[in-house]
Amino acid sequence: MIKIKNITFQGIKQKFQVKKPWDDVIIFVLNILIAIPVFIIVHQNLMNPNWFFNLDRVILFILIVVIIQLILRYLRTIILICIALYLLVLFYGSVIGNYGFNSVYEDYNSMMYTMSDNPFPQDIIIAKLLPFPNKSKIINAIEYQNPKIRNFAIMATSKYFKDVRGYSDYRTIIQCFAVFKEINRRWNYVSDPKEGDYIATATESLLYFSGDCDDHSILMAASVKAIGGTPRLIHTKGHIYPEILIGSNIDLEKVNFLIKNILFVNESNEKQLHYHIDERGQVWLNLDYTATYPGGPFLSEEILGALTLD
Repeated sequence: MIKIKNITFQGIKQKFQVKKPWDDVIIFVLNILIAIPVFIIVHQNLMNPNWFFNLDRVILFILIVVIIQLILRYLRTIILICIALYLLVLFYGSVIGNYGFNSVYEDYNSMMYTMSDNPFPQDIIIAKLLPFPNKSKIINAIEYQNPKIRNFAIMATSKYFKDVRGYSDYRTIIQCFAVFKEINRRWNYVSDPKEGDYIATATESLLYFSGDCDDHSILMAASVKAIGGTPRLIHTKGHIYPEILIGSNIDLEKVNFLIKNILFVNESNEKQLHYHIDERGQVWLNLDYTATYPGGPFLSEEILGALTLD
């Protein structure tokens, strides 16, 4: 009986065994296919020490490839079964909406973006920050609890991107991008009186979607905050503009994919995201009226102050 079982096992083993040199080729290809999602998962859950040329991530990827290569060589006699299991796992994840083929592509695409030289982070040097002009007036003008502002923001979320699925962790950010799209689509720049700054309240600017840069920033900040986003205003020598808190570099990877592949495909085509990184390592994305997509180009001016609306 034992002999029969052994013969049966050997027969199955030989049936699924791939002849040389194709077994080495298949092992290498399967190694890379497995290593990419494993590396992405590890990358997303490890702190980034920001080594030169991302050498820490290069070493990590090589280490993962070596470990998987050793495991696959040990299992080379049942390599076809390994391939089938790998594809089955990704197929199952794709069907039930978990980590599947599309997720691997999205994560890899986003990861390569933030590990490359494409982004244009402009770190804020805190020692240079000066008192924010008209701070108390601006804070009072950001009427995020006013029902008119709240209703406007809700209207924008119902108008844009409400059918986007599969990104529940970024629902609030997506909805804030809907607010950005509605405001910037309608905004009409109008200068202040010659006598000096005129600080319009958010509800005032809501009437005609008109005003200067501080009026736009106030309305944007109020609308974003009214639906749970975290905005802040940036002051430069001759300009004020709003930003939104994205989170960590990992969040930036996801948001970059959303903007460039789902939400603002045409507007951001072959363009970069522009953002700041604060002293705590948090990413803030540009929402200026001069931008056609979140993270559009900055007006090139040195930052003098920041007003965060927690």
